[in-house]
Amino acid sequence: MKTFTYIFKRSLILVVLFCSFTNSNAQTDTTKFIQRIPADTSKQKLNMDAVYNRPFLTAGKLPIAIGGYLEANTQYAQTDGISDGFSFQARRFTLFFSSTIAKKIKFLSELEFEDGTKEINIEFAAMDIEFHPLLNLRGGIVMNPIGAFNQNHDGPIWDFIDRPISALTIIPSTLSNAGFGLHGKYFVKRWILGYEAYLTNGFDDNIISNEDNRTSLAAGKRNPARFEESNSGLPMFTGKLAIRNRKIGELGISYMTGVYNKWKQDGLILDSKRSASVLAVDFNTSLIKNRLNITGEVAKVFVDVPETYTQQFGTQQFGGYMDIVGTVLKREILGWDNAKLNVGVRLEYADYNQGSFKVTGGNIADDIWAIVPSIAFRPVGTTVLRFNYRYEQQRDLLGNPPALTGVIQFGFSTYF
Repeated sequence: MKTFTYIFKRSLILVVLFCSFTNSNAQTDTTKFIQRIPADTSKQKLNMDAVYNRPFLTAGKLPIAIGGYLEANTQYAQTDGISDGFSFQARRFTLFFSSTIAKKIKFLSELEFEDGTKEINIEFAAMDIEFHPLLNLRGGIVMNPIGAFNQNHDGPIWDFIDRPISALTIIPSTLSNAGFGLHGKYFVKRWILGYEAYLTNGFDDNIISNEDNRTSLAAGKRNPARFEESNSGLPMFTGKLAIRNRKIGELGISYMTGVYNKWKQDGLILDSKRSASVLAVDFNTSLIKNRLNITGEVAKVFVDVPETYTQQFGTQQFGGYMDIVGTVLKREILGWDNAKLNVGVRLEYADYNQGSFKVTGGNIADDIWAIVPSIAFRPVGTTVLRFNYRYEQQRDLLGNPPALTGVIQFGFSTYF
């Protein structure tokens, strides 16, 4: 907690100094010193570019650019007729710090405060060195390129308040670890090919020893020691290939695997090496002159669970989501020149235990699905007001009648 408090105070000091610098310069001519660097929408980007493709503020010759986003909402939820009432939620406050250290050498960090200061996470803090467009070295705290949402997760991008179920529980976004790796891109006419490959620290035994009482990669993410050591003493590998056609869209295939258990201690073999692996496929496309956008992701998890564990700990999991969002109105509204009104729907599913009971042969349930209609108003591209209704059904391990949940949400998210 002391470390988090230290980080928080240092971040605030940096922001205050930045603001003081810009205010002092503003007394002469603000436009000469303060510059807003918008996200680059002139070129088609891959999901792997999302970490840098954000709006930033820079001042004069200050060697650092600052950005961030905020998201908050109201919520009323009811499960099987029971509700805890109406609540306001301050979901996330995130700060970005970017710097070009020298030619072809960049640094960027992302610091996130969730639910006030309930959770404080360094999601990204890495240096990039470009040797060639196809060969870039990245090291520090990196976001594992598994799926697309884990890298492209900023609140203002999405018309949905909640993050996808599969992106929170199957792939525990946002997942980052300490490590090193390579990335690069290659351009051929209308095609863009990108790759990423990293060796990082990985999960620990919490994925099968947790309060959830099920196999859970999200529980394995909760170990802060992954930023200083590997629980297994072996690196975890994450790799991704992505291809994009400028007129069609992007397709990505990614794979992550590593040993998660403490199999050796002081040279003594304690257990066999047990691995946890994820295979993911993601896609996005824009149709009808960018007025209809379809985004989706599916992921399959494989975990080597000890035979001594009960069957409520699944060896395989599966989940995914698909967002369909259409722009029904784009015009000047209330003084905003290019305001948009979007309508959309999200379909999502997660199965935490794919398999059958050994004794009865019956199907193991433990799954959840949801449908989320959405209405979103974007006065500018960096700000969204959104209204969602969430309907979901969740079954327990034995497949008993599902718990029915309805959630009404209204909120906003904005870059600043």
